[in-house]
Amino acid sequence: MKTYSLSIGNVELISVSDGFPRSSPIEAFPNTSIDQWQEFPDLLDKNGQAMSRYGSVVIRSQGKLILVDTGLQADDGMLLDDMKRKGVKPDQVDIVVFTHLHPDHVGWNITNKDPNFPNARYLIPKADWDYWTEPTILAEAEYINRQVIPLSELNILELIDSGYKITDEVVTRATPGHTPGHISIVILSQGQRGYILGDVAHSIAQAHYTDWSPVYDVDQDMSRKTRHEVLDMLEKEGILVSAGHFPDPGFGRFLRGPARRYWQGI
Repeated sequence: MKTYSLSIGNVELISVSDGFPRSSPIEAFPNTSIDQWQEFPDLLDKNGQAMSRYGSVVIRSQGKLILVDTGLQADDGMLLDDMKRKGVKPDQVDIVVFTHLHPDHVGWNITNKDPNFPNARYLIPKADWDYWTEPTILAEAEYINRQVIPLSELNILELIDSGYKITDEVVTRATPGHTPGHISIVILSQGQRGYILGDVAHSIAQAHYTDWSPVYDVDQDMSRKTRHEVLDMLEKEGILVSAGHFPDPGFGRFLRGPARRYWQGI
């Protein structure tokens, strides 16, 4: 039975999803081989397609309800319905925080020009805002005009830096490379720790093949460096992780086996 809710000290995490896309793993990781992917049979369906997830996580901390990332809002998008199924109503959300501004992380911000989380303020890493709103980048990212810029026009947007305290138990950490302003989120409560990974890693295969950088990484060298540093730390310290693109529900740990590091979901 899958665990969609767990506690880290006084903090509750609830895993929610916007969909479960499938595609050839070589599309995202063109420098890999299908033989390498077959080392992870649970990731592939019978047609050799890799199964992924548009995952978000809800945090309850110190009286605040926080949503991390808002999915893609494709035609079959399910984030709002999944939240409601798990006891979270959109108008209860106090804070929406983005790990970064790729389209599968900001998709449910707005529908028909209205915020889907009407009582929330929205926190965006300043370095990502600066990158995606630069005119030449913005010209190739129509979704920013549709799902991100209006948050500023509605005066519900706050730009944040690394080390920003969302609550005393929930703090942002810069993990650049996937995008210039990418952040992860660190949880510390009652001596227990958790880590919301964002897109530092996209696949459990990267637990072992940590050098693999997907085509979505803006700076693949920086992303690779960040991934090694973060995964080494999470493995060494045994920290509980929430990873949005990992198999549902995305909770688990990075562990070391006899020959390789691996992901153990819970």
